[in-house]
Amino acid sequence: MAAFEVIALDTATPQLRAPGASDTYSVPRAIAFSSTVTPATNTVDSVGYTGMPGNSQSAAYTTVAADAGKTILHPDTDNNARTFTIDSNANVAYPVGTVITFVNMINTVTIAITSDTMYLAGAGTTGSRTLAAYGVATAIKVTSTSWIISGNGLT
Repeated sequence: MAAFEVIALDTATPQLRAPGASDTYSVPRAIAFSSTVTPATNTVDSVGYTGMPGNSQSAAYTTVAADAGKTILHPDTDNNARTFTIDSNANVAYPVGTVITFVNMINTVTIAITSDTMYLAGAGTTGSRTLAAYGVATAIKVTSTSWIISGNGLT
């Protein structure tokens, strides 16, 4: 992809010229110009995910730092009630804005939290939540020690 050289930006009609060309092109003032940005590192955190990676769990599970932005899946091959626990800020200091999604394919999953506080969206009640089969719930960290959770099949 060829870049254009900006010839005149502070005029009523900005002018562009392709590298090595003599012709200039007028562009409408409404077009926003920006530089090409190349991240210093090409990590997942610098650009986000284009999908939602999963972490399948068939036993009681406590979240870890690597679960941020991921799905914790209770698979349909494990027909047992399970408890998935969001660890405390003291143990795993997720940044505010961290999202963890829980998907339950069979039986029930209790979504618990250790010493931090988890609020049910809308109601504002606190404590562990039960996720029914085929339920999906997302927890969002809103302060250093509080989360809000919402979803379908969540009580």
